Amino acid sequence: MHTVERLIVIVLFEGVDLLDVTGPPEVFSLARRETEDAAGYRVVLAAETMAPTVTAAGVRILPDVTFDELARLSIDTLVVPGAVEVDGHRRVHALVDPAVVERVRQLAPRTRRVTSVCVGAHILAASGLLDGKRATTHWSTAQQLAADHPAIEVDSDPIFIREGNVWTGAGISACLDLSLALIAEDLGEAVALRVARQLVMYLKRPGGQSQFSVPLEQVAATGRIEVLRHYILRHITEPLTVAHLADHAHVSERQLTRIFKNELGMTPHAYIESVRVERARNQLETTDATLERVATACGFGTVDTLVRAFRRRLDTTPTDYRRRFRTTPG
Repeated sequence: MHTVERLIVIVLFEGVDLLDVTGPPEVFSLARRETEDAAGYRVVLAAETMAPTVTAAGVRILPDVTFDELARLSIDTLVVPGAVEVDGHRRVHALVDPAVVERVRQLAPRTRRVTSVCVGAHILAASGLLDGKRATTHWSTAQQLAADHPAIEVDSDPIFIREGNVWTGAGISACLDLSLALIAEDLGEAVALRVARQLVMYLKRPGGQSQFSVPLEQVAATGRIEVLRHYILRHITEPLTVAHLADHAHVSERQLTRIFKNELGMTPHAYIESVRVERARNQLETTDATLERVATACGFGTVDTLVRAFRRRLDTTPTDYRRRFRTTPG
Protein backbone atom coordinates (compact mmCIF):
# COMPACT_ATOMS: atom_id res chain seq x y z
CA MET A 1 0.00 0.00 0.00
CA HIS A 2 1.54 3.30 -1.12
CA THR A 3 1.84 5.79 1.71
CA VAL A 4 0.27 9.19 1.13
CA GLU A 5 0.30 11.57 4.08
CA ARG A 6 -3.17 12.55 5.17
CA LEU A 7 -3.06 15.51 7.53
CA ILE A 8 -5.98 15.55 9.94
CA VAL A 9 -6.52 18.82 11.80
CA ILE A 10 -8.65 18.86 14.94
CA VAL A 11 -9.85 22.28 16.04
CA LEU A 12 -9.21 23.18 19.70
CA PHE A 13 -10.97 25.85 21.74
CA GLU A 14 -11.84 26.50 25.38
CA GLY A 15 -14.54 24.27 26.85
CA VAL A 16 -14.42 21.72 24.02
CA ASP A 17 -15.71 18.22 24.81
CA LEU A 18 -12.71 16.02 25.58
CA LEU A 19 -13.80 12.84 23.76
CA ASP A 20 -14.57 14.84 20.62
CA VAL A 21 -10.89 15.76 20.54
CA THR A 22 -9.24 12.55 21.76
CA GLY A 23 -11.51 9.94 20.18
CA PRO A 24 -10.69 10.43 16.47
CA PRO A 25 -6.88 10.44 16.95
CA GLU A 26 -7.08 7.05 18.67
CA VAL A 27 -9.05 5.59 15.75
CA PHE A 28 -6.69 7.00 13.12
CA SER A 29 -3.70 5.82 15.16
CA LEU A 30 -5.08 2.27 15.11
CA ALA A 31 -5.50 2.54 11.34
CA ARG A 32 -1.82 3.39 11.05
CA ARG A 33 -0.92 0.43 13.22
CA GLU A 34 -3.15 -1.97 11.29
CA THR A 35 -1.56 -0.87 7.99
CA GLU A 36 2.00 -0.62 9.33
CA ASP A 37 1.88 3.17 8.84
CA ALA A 38 0.72 2.88 5.22
CA ALA A 39 -2.50 4.72 6.12
CA GLY A 40 -0.45 7.91 6.29
CA TYR A 41 -2.59 9.62 8.90
CA ARG A 42 -0.97 12.47 10.83
CA VAL A 43 -3.16 14.17 13.42
CA VAL A 44 -2.46 17.67 14.71
CA LEU A 45 -4.39 19.77 17.19
CA ALA A 46 -4.80 23.40 16.15
CA ALA A 47 -5.76 26.37 18.30
CA GLU A 48 -5.62 30.15 18.25
CA THR A 49 -2.44 30.14 20.37
CA MET A 50 -0.04 27.53 21.72
CA ALA A 51 -1.36 27.99 25.27
CA PRO A 52 -2.95 24.93 26.92
CA THR A 53 -6.63 24.51 26.07
CA VAL A 54 -8.94 23.64 28.96
CA THR A 55 -11.58 21.11 27.93
CA ALA A 56 -15.05 20.68 29.41
CA ALA A 57 -13.66 17.81 31.50
CA GLY A 58 -11.04 20.12 33.01
CA VAL A 59 -8.21 18.33 31.23
CA ARG A 60 -5.64 20.66 29.64
CA ILE A 61 -4.48 19.87 26.11
CA LEU A 62 -1.49 21.37 24.33
CA PRO A 63 -2.01 22.35 20.68
CA ASP A 64 0.48 21.20 18.04
CA VAL A 65 0.08 24.24 15.80
CA THR A 66 -1.71 27.56 15.67
CA PHE A 67 -4.38 28.30 13.09
CA ASP A 68 -2.03 30.76 11.40
CA GLU A 69 0.60 28.04 10.97
CA LEU A 70 -1.88 25.90 9.06
CA ALA A 71 -1.69 28.37 6.18
CA ARG A 72 1.38 26.58 4.83
CA LEU A 73 -0.02 23.06 5.27
CA SER A 74 -2.20 20.95 2.99
CA ILE A 75 -5.15 19.69 5.03
CA ASP A 76 -6.83 16.40 4.21
CA THR A 77 -9.51 16.33 6.91
CA LEU A 78 -10.72 19.08 9.24
CA VAL A 79 -12.43 17.81 12.40
CA VAL A 80 -14.62 20.32 14.25
CA PRO A 81 -15.60 19.23 17.79
CA GLY A 82 -18.25 20.84 19.96
CA ALA A 83 -18.97 22.38 23.34
CA VAL A 84 -22.17 22.71 25.35
CA GLU A 85 -23.62 24.42 28.37
CA VAL A 86 -26.51 23.25 30.55
CA ASP A 87 -28.99 25.82 31.84
CA GLY A 88 -30.85 25.86 35.14
CA HIS A 89 -33.57 23.63 33.72
CA ARG A 90 -30.98 21.01 32.65
CA ARG A 91 -31.49 21.89 28.99
CA VAL A 92 -28.41 21.43 26.82
CA HIS A 93 -27.32 24.21 24.46
CA ALA A 94 -24.50 24.12 21.93
CA LEU A 95 -21.89 26.85 22.33
CA VAL A 96 -20.66 28.63 19.21
CA ASP A 97 -17.63 30.92 19.39
CA PRO A 98 -17.65 33.40 16.46
CA ALA A 99 -13.83 33.35 16.37
CA VAL A 100 -13.82 29.57 15.90
CA VAL A 101 -16.52 29.86 13.24
CA GLU A 102 -14.37 32.32 11.31
CA ARG A 103 -11.33 30.04 11.51
CA VAL A 104 -13.35 27.09 10.22
CA ARG A 105 -14.70 29.26 7.41
CA GLN A 106 -11.13 30.16 6.42
CA LEU A 107 -9.79 26.59 6.56
CA ALA A 108 -12.66 24.79 4.82
CA PRO A 109 -11.98 25.92 1.20
CA ARG A 110 -8.51 24.37 1.21
CA THR A 111 -9.51 21.17 3.00
CA ARG A 112 -10.42 17.98 1.13
CA ARG A 113 -12.94 16.87 3.72
CA VAL A 114 -14.68 18.79 6.51
CA THR A 115 -16.26 16.95 9.44
CA SER A 116 -17.99 17.78 12.69
CA VAL A 117 -18.46 15.59 15.72
CA CYS A 118 -21.30 15.94 18.19
CA VAL A 119 -22.44 19.58 18.53
CA GLY A 120 -19.57 20.74 16.35
CA ALA A 121 -22.25 20.74 13.65
CA HIS A 122 -23.46 24.05 15.10
CA ILE A 123 -20.08 25.58 14.25
CA LEU A 124 -20.23 24.25 10.69
CA ALA A 125 -23.77 25.59 10.43
CA ALA A 126 -22.73 29.05 11.61
CA SER A 127 -19.95 29.05 9.02
CA GLY A 128 -22.50 28.41 6.25
CA LEU A 129 -21.01 25.04 5.30
CA LEU A 130 -24.25 23.17 5.95
CA ASP A 131 -26.68 25.46 4.11
CA GLY A 132 -28.92 23.42 1.83
CA LYS A 133 -27.52 20.19 3.22
CA ARG A 134 -28.80 17.38 5.40
CA ALA A 135 -26.94 17.16 8.71
CA THR A 136 -27.01 15.55 12.13
CA THR A 137 -25.79 16.48 15.60
CA HIS A 138 -26.25 15.28 19.17
CA TRP A 139 -29.93 14.50 19.68
CA SER A 140 -30.14 16.94 22.62
CA THR A 141 -29.34 19.97 20.42
CA ALA A 142 -31.01 18.93 17.16
CA GLN A 143 -33.98 21.21 17.77
CA GLN A 144 -31.63 24.13 18.45
CA LEU A 145 -29.76 23.46 15.21
CA ALA A 146 -32.98 23.32 13.19
CA ALA A 147 -34.36 26.49 14.80
CA ASP A 148 -31.14 28.48 14.40
CA HIS A 149 -30.47 27.34 10.82
CA PRO A 150 -33.69 26.71 8.84
CA ALA A 151 -31.66 26.28 5.62
CA ILE A 152 -30.36 22.97 6.98
CA GLU A 153 -32.30 19.70 6.87
CA VAL A 154 -31.63 18.40 10.37
CA ASP A 155 -31.99 14.66 10.93
CA SER A 156 -31.35 13.76 14.56
CA ASP A 157 -31.31 9.98 14.15
CA PRO A 158 -28.33 8.95 11.96
CA ILE A 159 -24.99 8.28 13.61
CA PHE A 160 -23.36 10.29 10.83
CA ILE A 161 -24.34 11.90 7.52
CA ARG A 162 -22.23 12.60 4.45
CA GLU A 163 -23.14 15.42 2.07
CA GLY A 164 -20.45 15.76 -0.57
CA ASN A 165 -17.18 16.49 1.22
CA VAL A 166 -18.95 17.52 4.43
CA TRP A 167 -19.62 14.94 7.14
CA THR A 168 -21.57 15.51 10.35
CA GLY A 169 -21.56 13.11 13.30
CA ALA A 170 -24.00 12.53 16.12
CA GLY A 171 -23.44 12.56 19.86
CA ILE A 172 -20.02 12.25 21.51
CA SER A 173 -19.01 8.58 21.07
CA ALA A 174 -20.28 8.77 17.48
CA CYS A 175 -16.93 10.44 16.74
CA LEU A 176 -15.55 6.90 16.73
CA ASP A 177 -18.17 5.71 14.23
CA LEU A 178 -17.51 8.71 12.01
CA SER A 179 -13.76 8.12 12.12
CA LEU A 180 -14.27 4.48 11.10
CA ALA A 181 -16.39 5.64 8.16
CA LEU A 182 -13.64 8.03 7.05
CA ILE A 183 -11.10 5.21 7.25
CA ALA A 184 -13.39 2.97 5.21
CA GLU A 185 -13.62 5.68 2.55
CA ASP A 186 -9.84 6.12 2.46
CA LEU A 187 -8.56 2.57 2.92
CA GLY A 188 -11.51 0.26 2.38
CA GLU A 189 -13.89 -1.54 4.71
CA ALA A 190 -11.45 -4.38 5.42
CA VAL A 191 -9.04 -2.01 7.19
CA ALA A 192 -11.89 -0.19 8.94
CA LEU A 193 -13.25 -3.53 10.16
CA ARG A 194 -9.88 -4.46 11.65
CA VAL A 195 -9.78 -1.12 13.47
CA ALA A 196 -13.35 -1.59 14.70
CA ARG A 197 -12.40 -4.97 16.14
CA GLN A 198 -9.50 -3.40 18.02
CA LEU A 199 -11.94 -0.85 19.44
CA VAL A 200 -14.47 -3.61 20.25
CA MET A 201 -17.03 -1.75 18.16
CA TYR A 202 -19.42 -2.40 15.34
CA LEU A 203 -18.06 -1.17 12.02
CA LYS A 204 -21.60 0.06 11.37
CA ARG A 205 -23.52 0.54 14.59
CA PRO A 206 -27.05 -0.92 14.48
CA GLY A 207 -29.82 1.64 14.88
CA GLY A 208 -29.62 5.40 15.11
CA GLN A 209 -28.99 7.72 18.04
CA SER A 210 -32.72 7.98 18.77
CA GLN A 211 -32.30 4.74 20.73
CA PHE A 212 -30.22 6.74 23.25
CA SER A 213 -32.39 9.85 23.43
CA VAL A 214 -35.13 10.76 25.87
CA PRO A 215 -37.54 12.65 23.60
CA LEU A 216 -40.47 12.48 26.01
CA GLU A 217 -38.50 14.35 28.66
CA GLN A 218 -37.80 17.15 26.20
CA VAL A 219 -41.40 18.06 25.43
CA ALA A 220 -42.49 21.29 27.06
CA ALA A 221 -46.28 21.23 26.89
CA THR A 222 -48.86 23.29 28.70
CA GLY A 223 -52.61 23.51 29.22
CA ARG A 224 -54.94 21.00 27.62
CA ILE A 225 -52.18 18.95 26.03
CA GLU A 226 -50.54 18.48 29.44
CA VAL A 227 -53.79 17.06 30.81
CA LEU A 228 -53.97 14.67 27.86
CA ARG A 229 -50.37 13.58 28.34
CA HIS A 230 -51.03 12.67 31.96
CA TYR A 231 -54.19 10.84 30.94
CA ILE A 232 -52.24 8.82 28.37
CA LEU A 233 -49.59 7.90 30.95
CA ARG A 234 -52.23 6.73 33.43
CA HIS A 235 -54.08 4.65 30.81
CA ILE A 236 -51.19 3.49 28.65
CA THR A 237 -52.13 -0.21 28.95
CA GLU A 238 -55.60 0.46 27.54
CA PRO A 239 -56.60 0.84 23.87
CA LEU A 240 -56.17 4.57 23.31
CA THR A 241 -57.85 5.79 20.14
CA VAL A 242 -58.01 9.29 18.74
CA ALA A 243 -61.77 9.22 19.17
CA HIS A 244 -61.44 8.27 22.84
CA LEU A 245 -58.91 11.02 23.54
CA ALA A 246 -60.94 13.61 21.65
CA ASP A 247 -63.99 12.70 23.72
CA HIS A 248 -61.97 13.00 26.93
CA ALA A 249 -60.69 16.45 25.88
CA HIS A 250 -64.11 17.58 24.62
CA VAL A 251 -62.80 18.42 21.15
CA SER A 252 -63.23 16.95 17.68
CA GLU A 253 -60.76 14.39 16.36
CA ARG A 254 -59.49 16.96 13.86
CA GLN A 255 -58.97 19.52 16.63
CA LEU A 256 -57.15 16.93 18.75
CA THR A 257 -54.77 16.09 15.93
CA ARG A 258 -54.10 19.78 15.36
CA ILE A 259 -53.38 20.31 19.08
CA PHE A 260 -50.87 17.44 19.15
CA LYS A 261 -49.12 18.57 16.00
CA ASN A 262 -48.88 22.18 17.18
CA GLU A 263 -47.76 21.37 20.74
CA LEU A 264 -45.75 18.18 20.30
CA GLY A 265 -44.92 18.07 16.61
CA MET A 266 -46.58 14.68 16.09
CA THR A 267 -49.96 13.01 15.76
CA PRO A 268 -51.79 11.54 18.78
CA HIS A 269 -51.06 8.01 17.51
CA ALA A 270 -47.34 8.77 17.14
CA TYR A 271 -47.18 10.26 20.63
CA ILE A 272 -48.94 7.28 22.20
CA GLU A 273 -46.53 4.93 20.45
CA SER A 274 -43.58 7.03 21.68
CA VAL A 275 -44.81 6.77 25.27
CA ARG A 276 -45.24 3.02 24.93
CA VAL A 277 -41.79 2.57 23.41
CA GLU A 278 -40.27 4.69 26.19
CA ARG A 279 -41.93 2.55 28.83
CA ALA A 280 -40.88 -0.63 27.05
CA ARG A 281 -37.29 0.62 26.88
CA ASN A 282 -37.28 1.10 30.64
CA GLN A 283 -38.63 -2.40 31.26
CA LEU A 284 -36.13 -3.97 28.86
CA GLU A 285 -33.28 -2.12 30.57
CA THR A 286 -34.25 -2.82 34.18
CA THR A 287 -36.34 -6.02 34.37
CA ASP A 288 -36.26 -9.65 33.28
CA ALA A 289 -39.86 -9.53 32.02
CA THR A 290 -40.56 -11.55 28.90
CA LEU A 291 -41.37 -9.70 25.68
CA GLU A 292 -44.97 -10.87 26.05
CA ARG A 293 -45.23 -9.24 29.48
CA VAL A 294 -43.51 -6.07 28.27
CA ALA A 295 -45.87 -5.83 25.31
CA THR A 296 -48.91 -6.20 27.57
CA ALA A 297 -47.65 -3.85 30.29
CA CYS A 298 -46.90 -1.12 27.75
CA GLY A 299 -50.16 -1.34 25.83
CA PHE A 300 -48.83 -2.95 22.65
CA GLY A 301 -50.97 -6.04 23.12
CA THR A 302 -48.75 -8.38 21.12
CA VAL A 303 -45.03 -8.94 20.72
CA ASP A 304 -45.35 -8.37 16.97
CA THR A 305 -46.74 -4.88 17.58
CA LEU A 306 -43.94 -4.18 20.06
CA VAL A 307 -41.29 -5.32 17.56
CA ARG A 308 -42.76 -3.21 14.76
CA ALA A 309 -42.80 -0.12 16.98
CA PHE A 310 -39.15 -0.64 17.97
CA ARG A 311 -38.10 -1.11 14.36
CA ARG A 312 -40.01 1.98 13.31
CA ARG A 313 -38.77 4.26 16.10
CA LEU A 314 -35.36 2.87 17.07
CA ASP A 315 -34.34 0.84 14.02
CA THR A 316 -33.63 -2.15 16.23
CA THR A 317 -35.53 -4.99 17.93
CA PRO A 318 -36.53 -5.28 21.60
CA THR A 319 -34.20 -8.28 21.96
CA ASP A 320 -31.19 -6.42 20.54
CA TYR A 321 -32.05 -3.34 22.58
CA ARG A 322 -32.11 -5.36 25.80
CA ARG A 323 -28.82 -7.03 24.92
CA ARG A 324 -27.08 -3.65 24.57
CA PHE A 325 -28.74 -1.65 27.33
CA ARG A 326 -29.93 -3.93 30.11
CA THR A 327 -28.75 -2.86 33.57
CA THR A 328 -29.78 -5.97 35.54
CA PRO A 329 -27.79 -9.22 35.65
CA GLY A 330 -28.99 -11.88 33.29
